[in-house]
Amino acid sequence: MTVDGPPHALTDSERAWLRVRDQLKRHRHELAVAAAGQYPAATHVAGTPLLADPRWLPPVPIDLSEVDLQLVPDRPAGGLTGREPVSEAMRPLRRDGSRHDTYAAAVATLAPPAVFANLPTYRLLEADLAGGRGRMVFRLGRYFDGLNVGEACAHEYAAHVLEGGGQPLRAAVGDPRDLTRRAANLAISTLTLRLDRAAGTATFLLHLRDPAKVGHAGGLYQVIPAGIFQPAGPAPWNERNDFDLWRSMVREFAEELGGEPEGHGSDLAPVDYAAWPFAARLTRARAEGGVRVRVLGMGTDPLTFATDLLTVAVFDAPTFDAVFGARVDANDEGQVLSALDGATGTGIAFDQANVDRLTRREPMQAAGAALLALAWRHRGVLLRDDPAQTG
Repeated sequence: MTVDGPPHALTDSERAWLRVRDQLKRHRHELAVAAAGQYPAATHVAGTPLLADPRWLPPVPIDLSEVDLQLVPDRPAGGLTGREPVSEAMRPLRRDGSRHDTYAAAVATLAPPAVFANLPTYRLLEADLAGGRGRMVFRLGRYFDGLNVGEACAHEYAAHVLEGGGQPLRAAVGDPRDLTRRAANLAISTLTLRLDRAAGTATFLLHLRDPAKVGHAGGLYQVIPAGIFQPAGPAPWNERNDFDLWRSMVREFAEELGGEPEGHGSDLAPVDYAAWPFAARLTRARAEGGVRVRVLGMGTDPLTFATDLLTVAVFDAPTFDAVFGARVDANDEGQVLSALDGATGTGIAFDQANVDRLTRREPMQAAGAALLALAWRHRGVLLRDDPAQTG
């Protein structure tokens, strides 16, 4: 759904809200790094701003097939909704004296990105990835549910830095790793590695998210693909059909690297993944070992509380080239980068220097930084190196 800007004269409250929103959009990375300092260092993933519960981090990467999912559509969710009095300062006053109902409603009216839709999601209720096999429990949710608390807390923190004042909404959330306190819409962030065994090298791509196009993490680097775990479309027949981590990843590969539109006909019928040539080809490659997908953990952004499953897809070079040889340079959410500093190239070297640069010195989304750091730590497993050479 594409939305328009403010249809009315702005109130002083709305102008003040927009000033803070602009600061949030311009300084997301610095604000995330600063916000991370409010939480114990022991909760940070691999020295990055991302926060994790010990149960979210397996000691070694686990295969995607080893994560068991459960959908309990009608389980009561609880937690903050973003409509409580404690969130009032994040919901500016309209001309009639009433407040915007939610933070997402204020964004939609006052500062909408190009595409902003309250689509169905799978809301994460429980997660344990540290016990050999993973286990994740979900109920149905909506995309705006996460923004109404998490993005509102990011706005509150930006106001705190810009203007002073307290953070009552963040205090009400408490530990952002507590999934009972708020709506957590899980994203799946995937580091896509092209492994050239003959050359002994691996490369990857990056996504530079356009703040004019996206409602979350605009202006930041991120691994690619990354997207919310959700049905392909709002029709009810998609809820069970798309409740599968791999199917969600396949759609994101198609959209972010292949330039395919979202939905894939799901408004008319459930997506037939076996009949869809791209999905069938990618699934066959996975079955034959041409692509291997591992889960490295899960974490929560300290600024927005966005929650990401951290995965790595390692493609053998021939498979990668066959599937993504004609990949796009831009998509609906930003640019696809195969080199840094504006150079041209076929891929960014997966090496110590680039990992250090992106995790320590560049405006990288917290989940992407943590994923790169963990992938480098576990490169011996992921790339099947000689363990003696992994360091």
